[in-house]
Amino acid sequence: MRYMHTVSRRRLHALARQDRQESYGLQPETPTRRPVSSSAPLSVASNIASSSSSPVTQHLNGVFKPLEFPPDVALRILTHLSHKDALAGHNARFSFMGRRVLDSYLLLFLHSLPASLISRYDYERTSERVINSYVLGEHVAPQWGLPSVMRWSPAQFIEEGRHLGPKELRSVGLHKVAGTTVEAVMGGIFHQFGGSVAHRVFHTRLLPHIMLPGQPEGLPDPLHKHAQAACEKMGGVSGPLLVAEGKR
Repeated sequence: MRYMHTVSRRRLHALARQDRQESYGLQPETPTRRPVSSSAPLSVASNIASSSSSPVTQHLNGVFKPLEFPPDVALRILTHLSHKDALAGHNARFSFMGRRVLDSYLLLFLHSLPASLISRYDYERTSERVINSYVLGEHVAPQWGLPSVMRWSPAQFIEEGRHLGPKELRSVGLHKVAGTTVEAVMGGIFHQFGGSVAHRVFHTRLLPHIMLPGQPEGLPDPLHKHAQAACEKMGGVSGPLLVAEGKR
């Protein structure tokens, strides 16, 4: 167990160093499509996230108070590769890092459970149902208000003003893109504010939203009380994200 924890921490620190040393890779420009901001129900309109980074910065700062995101970091976190301005910076690298951050913190959480529970849950299958991109996009992204500010283009043409149902939202890629953005937020927080803050976000701002009683996705029901205990230990769903060094 100690070995696995060490490997997770080493991997996270290596990712952080790599992210600081390398620039984002540029991707070939995709065909121009109307960038949209979406929520459920989705009304397709012009993208409300302007070229200015101010609105997106204010949004992330408001959701994750008292963190203060640099404008360029906030804009990249909320810009998907499908957006027409992605060549100027997109969230693929933050998403890659965020996925590894989520994997590591979920692994640490599972290994903190009583031995009788650890043996009952295969990590790969548990990870797939808990931090699947579609699960994150459907259940976490709306709680963070991401569909209204993320910059992206739909996978297919949508008539302006048309409202989409749950199945159609999946078909245009909303949940996938929103889940990728959740991962990018986690990667951005880890990169900008460190592992301690990202760990608190995971337990107090993310995991509570994927406790879905009786559902085949999300955190398995027998683990809810343990996740709630971890959340309460960190101050609850509104607990502080920045804690003095001596109080951690």
